[in-house]
Amino acid sequence: MNNKRSLLPTLLVVLLIVLSFGAGFAYSKLFTPAAPELPAEFDTLGEVWELLSLDYVNKDALDPEELSRGAIEGMLEALGDPYTSYLESYQLASSDLEGSFEGIGAIVSMEDGELTVVSPIAGGPAERQGMRAGDKILEVDGEPTSEMNLIEAVLKIRGDKGTTVTLLILHQGETTPVAIEIVREEIKLDSVYLDMLPEDTAHIRITHFVERTPDELTEALNSALQSDAWGIILDLRGNPGGYLDVVVDVADEFLDGGIILYEADSEGDIIEEWTASSGGLATDLPLIVLVDGGSASGSEVLAGALRDHGRATLIGTKTYGKGSVNILHELSDHSALYVTMARWLTPDRHLIEGVGLIPDIEVEITEEDIASGRDPQLERAIEYLQAQ
Repeated sequence: MNNKRSLLPTLLVVLLIVLSFGAGFAYSKLFTPAAPELPAEFDTLGEVWELLSLDYVNKDALDPEELSRGAIEGMLEALGDPYTSYLESYQLASSDLEGSFEGIGAIVSMEDGELTVVSPIAGGPAERQGMRAGDKILEVDGEPTSEMNLIEAVLKIRGDKGTTVTLLILHQGETTPVAIEIVREEIKLDSVYLDMLPEDTAHIRITHFVERTPDELTEALNSALQSDAWGIILDLRGNPGGYLDVVVDVADEFLDGGIILYEADSEGDIIEEWTASSGGLATDLPLIVLVDGGSASGSEVLAGALRDHGRATLIGTKTYGKGSVNILHELSDHSALYVTMARWLTPDRHLIEGVGLIPDIEVEITEEDIASGRDPQLERAIEYLQAQ
């Protein structure tokens, strides 16, 4: 995409970092007025402003900036596309998923008007306080999130390390909400974790795709190979996505060529394609991929590519279903607009957006499993891999 950096996060918000909308977006230059002229129907907007200026009783409420923002948000809402979004700060929208940050460590989405946890960051304060994928955040410090948009909710939850936020949470599958206090922390975003399991099986978890993920994965794979690993369980559960080029680099380690993903227009016609190069570290090792409802966007692209090429069996539960391509524009007032411009397809041209991936072997994790510390999905992956 020329000089633009593509991303693959979901319509999610990393509460400690950045507002990352869409399955992929490219940073654009400052918007310039090269767009077509406004249609005649937009003349009514000017008429409304003129009449309000003349006749509205409360002139103090006629804030042009506030009304302009409301008009933009109304326009985008009329599209019915949650991934085409407006943000007041381009700088906030374009922050990288890198380094260390301060917050609660959770990724959320606005689903059917409800602030929903897609995934807590591994090891973060939200996860330690019992926040799980699928939970609904009903209130932030006593204020109902039903009266906030996604950005407003996120900005209320974010904050400096050492400060506390109280969230009213409705855990998935439960009927009574509970209040939890979370102390915000500095969270370091390591993205790859290796655990050598019995019988020389490598369990590699990728929590998100950031700039240093390929180096971390190379280190993990080399360590696994030095430990005589004969099979790999690649854990993408709760992985919300990240940089597209990083996803491609990760796929390269497991594929010895071929298509990784396609970018298609609304008619399904291919706009662009990404291919794997040869020479990966783990192109021949038996491979299982773990996925769940928190596996979104980049992790869905990777899992779909590995399955379509016959490289991996997917175990777990249905993935999130986020596969739209978004481009990020900086507007003249330094606000930002995400625009959905295309869809991601797997190598076999399966649509991800709104559909997700159904695992080859479906394994649920129950509340009892969580309470007892069991991981039946990982257990099934080990069992399946060892039977190969």
